[in-house]
Amino acid sequence: MPPHSPELEDDESEAKPANYFCMQSWYISLRQFQEVTVTPENDDENSRAQWDTPIEFLLSCVAMSVGLGNIWRFPFTAYQNGGGAFLIPYICVLLFIGKPLYYMELCIGQFASRGSGKVWEMCPAMQGIGYGQAMATWVVLTYYVSIMAVAAYYFFASFQSVLPWAVCGDWANHLNCAEPDETNVTHSSISSSQAYFIHEVLEEDSEGLASGLGAPEWKLTLCLLFSWILIFVVICKGVQSSGKAAYFTALFPYFVLLILLIRGCTLTGAWTGIWYFLKPQWARLLEPKVWFEAIGQCFFSLSVGFGPIITMASYNQFQHNVHRDVTIISITDTCTSLLAGVTIFAILGHLAHNLDKEVADVITSGGTSLAFVSYPDVLTRFTFAPQFFAVIFFLMLFTLGIGSGTGLASSVVTILCDDFPLIKKWIIALIVCTIGFLCGIFYMTPQGQSILVLMDYYGCVIPILLFAIFEIITISWIYGVNNLCRDIEFMLERKTNYYWKFCWAILIPIILPIIFIYRLAAGEPLEYAGVVFSTGAN
Repeated sequence: MPPHSPELEDDESEAKPANYFCMQSWYISLRQFQEVTVTPENDDENSRAQWDTPIEFLLSCVAMSVGLGNIWRFPFTAYQNGGGAFLIPYICVLLFIGKPLYYMELCIGQFASRGSGKVWEMCPAMQGIGYGQAMATWVVLTYYVSIMAVAAYYFFASFQSVLPWAVCGDWANHLNCAEPDETNVTHSSISSSQAYFIHEVLEEDSEGLASGLGAPEWKLTLCLLFSWILIFVVICKGVQSSGKAAYFTALFPYFVLLILLIRGCTLTGAWTGIWYFLKPQWARLLEPKVWFEAIGQCFFSLSVGFGPIITMASYNQFQHNVHRDVTIISITDTCTSLLAGVTIFAILGHLAHNLDKEVADVITSGGTSLAFVSYPDVLTRFTFAPQFFAVIFFLMLFTLGIGSGTGLASSVVTILCDDFPLIKKWIIALIVCTIGFLCGIFYMTPQGQSILVLMDYYGCVIPILLFAIFEIITISWIYGVNNLCRDIEFMLERKTNYYWKFCWAILIPIILPIIFIYRLAAGEPLEYAGVVFSTGAN
């Protein structure tokens, strides 16, 4: 039944849930809001927009969830935690934690047609969850765009006739730097790609944070500004502009991954690398750490727990089939991670073959080290058009950043627009992007990567897990699973089966606190470049 149906008024007393502890304001605000849903007759500045087509919403969710973590975090995490056997805990976690949380967030966002701040009017006492999630989203956004800036730096550098990280330039005079074609390499040598990343791009010094942050690197800062300008252009008109951009940000990375996969599989040693990635280590399944890593990877890969999914769903039509979408998105996210893993390890297998080393010896960590050291090192060894492959690889990284960055930025902008409806959206978007750029300058300093590691853990990992716990408990236990299922049935005209109810009401509210406590108690000390940060806080 459409939300504007006249028949709804006659049955209103029967449709309301029996539990009024937190829900009265939810139903009142929902009815009030439905009066300004976008229609041809009511298309003014303050009306809430909607996605032009369902495919734009789907592609935007894919672009949001399929990000840099799929490319550089999943392959290394899977390799470290059982290889092919890691897929078993990962898929279990996806089915019983990741997918149910994603579906729940899609449902509450679409039902309320509000961002992740106002949606918590379902339970006014817990409205702080939404604004806390917004702060976590802001932290993630600022350092995410800083990584985009590094990708943009490499993208522009890739147009040179000789890839700059293929040689030891003047910046490496004081280092024991080894170029890719050198044979006289000692254990104390560092590759030209590593030296380029650390001493030319980041301009790091050996003293770490003890020497202070230092001055921002001007070329990186310009790349940061360029990144924020693009994000503003994409989000300035809301879903009308970001939905169109999603066609490129969601689909282009797959085009590049397929090109790199085909090229990688033709290289000597590629299949050895792929086998290293997929080889199952069944004994690792008995280790709690492996299951914890699977939960962490799935949880953050799908981007649940901190608001953007709720926000994007809030621009859907009221009866849009999000039940279908959650299946498509979760399968796409998992398949993308596998595709990226096979592609990356095919390339690393070739690198190991050239260096006459084991695959394990050419990759020491994931994250920025994999994307900006190991992979560029391989690209310099391509005999055919290394510049072309470098350009498309770093353009892919930048595009993935744009896809996720616009989703994060849109979430923050939507929360502010819901709170300040009289201010035009493009003005709020401009303010958000300007402040984001100014905050991001801290990451452009020589010690910016150290700040990033700290902010990722204390401003992202811990808070998002905590907010996810409050989110699931509030919706499942305070608002009530039965009320949620009644809302879903009213919205989608389909009953919620026991699989969803079990996950929402029992499994996830119990598992997430255990994960949170385990993370605090057993988490490894934070470190960057061999420098261990204060372990007492861990």
